[in-house]
Amino acid sequence: MQPVALLESIQLPPQPGDAARQLSHELGISSAVAEVLVRRGHDSADEVRRFLQPRLAELTPPDGMADREAAADRLAAAIRRHERICVFADYDCDGITSAALLVEVLRALGGRASAELASRFDGGYGISPAAVQRILAARPQVVVACDCGSSDHESLEALRSAGMEAIVIDHHEVSPEPLPAVAFVNPKRPDCRFPYEFLATCGLAFSVAAAIRRTLGSNLDLRQWLDLVAIGTVADVVDLRGDNRALVRAGLDRLREPRRPGVRALLELGRRDQHAPVTGEDIAFRLAPRLNAPGRMGSPDSALELLLAANAETARALAARVEHLSQQRRAAQDQMVVEAVELIERQGWAGRPALVVGQSGWNPGIVGIVAAKLVKRFQCPVAVVGFDSDGQGRGSVRGPEGCRLHDALSAASSVLDRFGGHQAAAGLEVRVDRMDELRQQFERACEAQACIAAARETGSLGEVYALSPEDDLASVLLDLERLEPCGTGNPVPRWVVQAGVASAREVRGGHLKLDLTLAQGQRLAGFAPSLGDRAGTLTGSAVLVGTLHRDTWRGGDAAEIKVERILS
Repeated sequence: MQPVALLESIQLPPQPGDAARQLSHELGISSAVAEVLVRRGHDSADEVRRFLQPRLAELTPPDGMADREAAADRLAAAIRRHERICVFADYDCDGITSAALLVEVLRALGGRASAELASRFDGGYGISPAAVQRILAARPQVVVACDCGSSDHESLEALRSAGMEAIVIDHHEVSPEPLPAVAFVNPKRPDCRFPYEFLATCGLAFSVAAAIRRTLGSNLDLRQWLDLVAIGTVADVVDLRGDNRALVRAGLDRLREPRRPGVRALLELGRRDQHAPVTGEDIAFRLAPRLNAPGRMGSPDSALELLLAANAETARALAARVEHLSQQRRAAQDQMVVEAVELIERQGWAGRPALVVGQSGWNPGIVGIVAAKLVKRFQCPVAVVGFDSDGQGRGSVRGPEGCRLHDALSAASSVLDRFGGHQAAAGLEVRVDRMDELRQQFERACEAQACIAAARETGSLGEVYALSPEDDLASVLLDLERLEPCGTGNPVPRWVVQAGVASAREVRGGHLKLDLTLAQGQRLAGFAPSLGDRAGTLTGSAVLVGTLHRDTWRGGDAAEIKVERILS
């Protein structure tokens, strides 16, 4: 058991305050969830109603989105002329869902559309020279680049020289030079007057699809593609407030009873409760990792084929292949994490402002996941690089929330061959002989960022909340579901729970299973991953930190806390 002094040194969250109780009374929601809303700035009943019930009708008008109409006009013309359209997309979930969405919409509107995906292992991110050759082989008249292209001037010029017109739909950082494209849809363009800058590429593709439909005078119902928008948006770790909240909530509603065979097959493989609503966490931890696995281990094509699968039989076969690759990815990832931690500890780098680690043979498709796990462990920005036999490295950068990673890489750009991405996640290419320089410059660039100090602050629990004795747990669970989608900008609430321990036992895998009783007599299950060795130390009562979910084992309104920390 941790010493009592530790618990005394940590400031526990207060009970819901007067504003939360007033909101609870006005809206008929639990006071605990009302406190979450109040502390996150939703302090009026009308504003909370809009937040809890986001509507597609309230999306930001797209009038100011630069080149949206130009993109729609060119694609509508391509459909009318029966021209070949090649949708080229990045290999991650946002790119794959964007490609699936546009290919299906263009075909439904009568277009001749096909798709090509970038490959981490054959050209890397963006419209690489290898990608240009694949596009040329498809012989399209129009190319639509999704989730890439904002900095691919040379490749776009090569396509234009070959007689192809390009449209770029992207949300990554923009370079100052104009793109050789007939349309460039990116809210980060300095001249773009669309005020909501957080749409992922799949959200932008959805907006362009709506413009194409209008240009053609079609009544095609685009809501059937909101499942893809939800998956791509959550997977890309963009802000889930505003327009993204409305789009993802509508997509989650469609995922309750998924009609897309590939998504249904993935959810079955994820072994989630088929009766519980799909959440942002389901996308982030079940769907997205599986869709990303093929591209991390080799070609991403099977993930796109799965999303485009027309029937259940084909979808199940593709899903089984994707699941096998996902298992291989997890095994390789675990080994890389062990090796990275050993390297950091051996070199004495723990505690530095940032970490830059690399090794020959590390799979460049997995470095982003490894970086994210090292961020969680060391609480600082991390760059992880895998090198090939020629000393050329490809890496990914992740960091604590609030760190501006693209800015940090920009400051170290003199030692990089290439970099790109956005502030929450970025990629780079570097030679092995420049690693020491990269480490020094990246550390200097990160050192001044306040998010690092905040992440490492000892004794802090971060943003946590307390349950109220007057709340029924079943009501709290229902209200938590109304907070969905949760993720960046609207994280899943974390709770500090003081409870009596009726039983504590270690279960298979080294995990801890708890049977808890709250002060008001309500029963609460507990599950603590990898904390099975604490089973013998928990008697009487405990103070736990974690997230609340439905207990799918007991079913009904039963609740469970997924424990991330035991305070006493």
